Amino acid sequence: MAVQWVLVVHALLTLLVVVSFLCGQWPIFQGTIVEKIHYFITVGAYDYFLRFVGIVFGSRGRNAILSVEQCCCDRPNPTLQIIYFAIVGVTYFFIAKSSFVYIPGCYISGVHRYTSLLAVGVGVLLFLLTSFSDPGTVTAENVSGYISVYPYDNIIYTEKECYTCKIPRPARSKHCRVCDRCVARFDHHCGWMNNCIGEKNTRYFMAFLLWHLFLCLYGMVFLGLILAGELKNRKVVYILTVYYGIENSFSGLFPHVVQWLVGSFNTQILLMVFLAVVSLLLAGFFGYHAHLCLTNTTTNETFKWQDYISWKRKLNEAKKSSAALKAGISSMNGEGKPPESKWRMFFHKSLSKNKEDAVKDNMYDRGVFHNVHEIMCPMSGRLSSMDVKSE
Repeated sequence: MAVQWVLVVHALLTLLVVVSFLCGQWPIFQGTIVEKIHYFITVGAYDYFLRFVGIVFGSRGRNAILSVEQCCCDRPNPTLQIIYFAIVGVTYFFIAKSSFVYIPGCYISGVHRYTSLLAVGVGVLLFLLTSFSDPGTVTAENVSGYISVYPYDNIIYTEKECYTCKIPRPARSKHCRVCDRCVARFDHHCGWMNNCIGEKNTRYFMAFLLWHLFLCLYGMVFLGLILAGELKNRKVVYILTVYYGIENSFSGLFPHVVQWLVGSFNTQILLMVFLAVVSLLLAGFFGYHAHLCLTNTTTNETFKWQDYISWKRKLNEAKKSSAALKAGISSMNGEGKPPESKWRMFFHKSLSKNKEDAVKDNMYDRGVFHNVHEIMCPMSGRLSSMDVKSE
């Protein structure tokens, strides 16, 4: 029973940490423990670590940590790429060493020795493709083409020059301070890829996320079928019910079966928990980016729209305060209008609120089909092929 409760507590804590990391900023969790855990994971833990280093080792130790942070986060480096290969290699090694001996089994065939290696190989290929492909670098030679395919909306994008590259900055582009280049349809700089995610490699990035999500689910199902086959081969349920007198029901058998699995196949159980956590993270990340692709928005533009809407609301509030102040002064001077009825005031406020509220007017969102087509076939590529045909 003790093992059962340990597993339940472990699962609940893992779920809490994953939900806090993925959803801690949602308005529904504002002021709750989930928001606090999210802050601690993303900001607070590193902050406390820096303070601890400063207290123990002084300013030199703190500066050393900051220099390492700058090297890892502000400059191109392959650290996270090496960690990715280590995670994939070590995980596959443990799965092969602990589980390949049980295949073929009752519910799984021997072909999975080869399909699992093929699946990992495809994932690595997508990783390399995303890491080393051109994200859509804007240069003096192609800047006019990017300006023609991405017009300025004069809301979050206006005509301006990149101060570093000294070329016009097309709409939807941004200068990446890590890669030191302007990238068309800039989404974000991915440390895992050691590359920017932009117009030309967003498709590879999405394929990488989706494939690795399926890869984790495939690993979980693969291990689960092996465990189910061993339960049947070793007649665990029969032994528990006949020799130990356990009630032949789910509630009666479940804790004893779990206890047996943890004791006999602890490596497979730990691998399944690890794959489940990673699959949740990948599902959340893929879902977020899929939503961006379907609405033809980038991560960079999401923050720009948030800033614009916040500024617009503050401007509207300032206008309303100014109008209320003028109305108050006019009424004190006896110049005010006769008071309106409450119903008329209510409907007037509702209509004015709808008119003045800042909204996201994304001119680049042209429908799901067009948005997906733009991801799969970048606009600059289509433009260059048209130029070649015209020549």
